[in-house]
Amino acid sequence: QVSLVESGGGLVQAGGSLRLSCAASGSTFSINVMGWYRQAPGKQRELVAIISSVGAANYADSVKGRFTISRDNAKNTVYLQMNSLKPEDTAVYYCNLVAYYRTLKYDYWGQGTQVTVSS
Repeated sequence: QVSLVESGGGLVQAGGSLRLSCAASGSTFSINVMGWYRQAPGKQRELVAIISSVGAANYADSVKGRFTISRDNAKNTVYLQMNSLKPEDTAVYYCNLVAYYRTLKYDYWGQGTQVTVSS
């Protein structure tokens, strides 16, 4: 069982920055992928960025060059540094962890944190 606790959301003006954090606890396993997804009102949940246990990262085209995902394996924590924020970044941001144990796959989600970018 894994619990994910997000923090760092809030209200910022366009062009500003926020740093989201997600701390994982429980049986996270050493082989896992952590990431951030977001869901805006009336839209589907979409991938923002993911990062593997060895630090390989992938980003949605809409955030490339502005957002940076990182992780601290010792702390079981993933971060999302968001710079040059735009109003269209407004959404609830969810932390995700996919753990692998032998042939089994486990999928966990955080409660979400609101990010609002005003113009």
